[in-house]
Amino acid sequence: MRILITGIGGFVGRHLSDYVLAHTPGAELHGAILAPEHAIPQATCHVVDLKDKAALHDLVAQIRPDHIYHLAAQASVRRSFENPWETLENNIRAQLNLTTACLALDQPPRLLIISSGEVYGTEDFADAPPTEAAPFRPGNPYSVSKVAQDMLGLQYYLSHQLPIMRARPFNHLGPGQRTGFVAPDFALQVARIEAGLQEPVIRVGSLSAERDFTDVRDVVRAYQLIMERGTPGDVYNIASGKCITIQYLLDVMLADSRTPIRVEVDPARIRPGKDNRSWGDARHLRHTTGWEPLIPIEQTILDVLNDYRQQLKAGV
Repeated sequence: MRILITGIGGFVGRHLSDYVLAHTPGAELHGAILAPEHAIPQATCHVVDLKDKAALHDLVAQIRPDHIYHLAAQASVRRSFENPWETLENNIRAQLNLTTACLALDQPPRLLIISSGEVYGTEDFADAPPTEAAPFRPGNPYSVSKVAQDMLGLQYYLSHQLPIMRARPFNHLGPGQRTGFVAPDFALQVARIEAGLQEPVIRVGSLSAERDFTDVRDVVRAYQLIMERGTPGDVYNIASGKCITIQYLLDVMLADSRTPIRVEVDPARIRPGKDNRSWGDARHLRHTTGWEPLIPIEQTILDVLNDYRQQLKAGV
């Protein structure tokens, strides 16, 4: 079994590589990375710019994978507002090149496209979470790029019968997540305060937004189950079906803090748009694969905090 993970050196890619190797005996694991420093020891890593069609086609033809997990993307909503075209070009072109590379093989691999729960927006789901049949209402350039990736995956299944599945994960977090996302941004500040590297004030954006958070280790388990048991052409929400506020996420960290901390709102950290509820209905995934999230969100939040504590202690 030859497996290719794009973006293997990223937050989710590292967790997925560990899970796939642990649950696929004898797997030959390959990773596509943008720079040598992103390489991980448990995989054969290949430096390639996914926007370079010829280079990516050559790599896929060389590996001839049985399964491809396409994780590589510009994933920051904040950054997508700052540079919309970078996000659109990166996410759409990379997937198109990967899809046509698969199409060129005599035996196309099963391909899992990672879309996002962001495609549904947050306007219409105060009372019940969206199923996969809900309309798209993208609220930022990142989610627009994910709508395009999602529909490209469906189109190539319909037009060329490529065995493509699509996943729409909602917010996920866990150890190893870099800053630029809410949980690690909070965790780094708390850890720095505890270490005496920052005044005892944590600066935050809006805390009233409600989000459906799932541990990354549960998310990668869902990816592997979709790859193994999913139906080509189909799409699967990955979500807990429950919401917590950003305030609650912060409160869990503050309750575990070894130092009293004051909270201040920083207007620069507040995203454009309204603070509403984003959550998902994952019944289709459960019925197809038996997946359920297993890790309590409080444990996940503290795992993120402890990860940043350890990084500061080690001088990383």
